[in-house]
Amino acid sequence: MQNGENYTIRPAEISDLDGILSIENQCYPNPWSRTLFEKELENPVSTVNLLFFGDRLGGYLCSWFICGELQILNVATSPACRRRGVAAALISHVFERSLKQGMEEAFLEVRVGNLGAQALYSRFGFKTVSCREKYYSDGEDALLMVFEASKG
Repeated sequence: MQNGENYTIRPAEISDLDGILSIENQCYPNPWSRTLFEKELENPVSTVNLLFFGDRLGGYLCSWFICGELQILNVATSPACRRRGVAAALISHVFERSLKQGMEEAFLEVRVGNLGAQALYSRFGFKTVSCREKYYSDGEDALLMVFEASKG
C-alpha cells in the first residue's frame, strides 16, 4: 500500500451493498445490479472482499474458489482511492487465502482496452492465454488471463 497506509480487508455483508454499488456505478459502463451482488453474497463458493481505509470503502474484489481454481469476477477501486494500491492489496489478500486452500490456478477476463489492469495482473504472474471476442455487452473483446500456482 502506498506510503504504508493502514487498511483493513474483510468479507462483505449485505449492509455494505450501498457502498459497493456506489463504486460499481462509478467504475463500469454496465454495472452489476444489486441483485447480482446479493446473489454473490449468498453463493457458498463466492467471496466479496472489501478494502477499507478507516471507515471509507476503497474497493472490492469478487471471486469464486472451486476445486483449486480461483475465478476473479469483479475488481473495482473507488475513483477517490485510485493509484493507492487498492486492487493489488485485494489480489494479494485473495491469493494468500486461496493458496492456503490449495489454489492451483486463477482465471480472469479483462477488457482488451484496460491496459492498466492487464499490467497489474501481469505483475501477479497472470498470462494472457486467449481472446474472447465481443465478450462484453458493448462488444469489446476480453482477454482471458491465467495464473498457474506451480509457475507463480
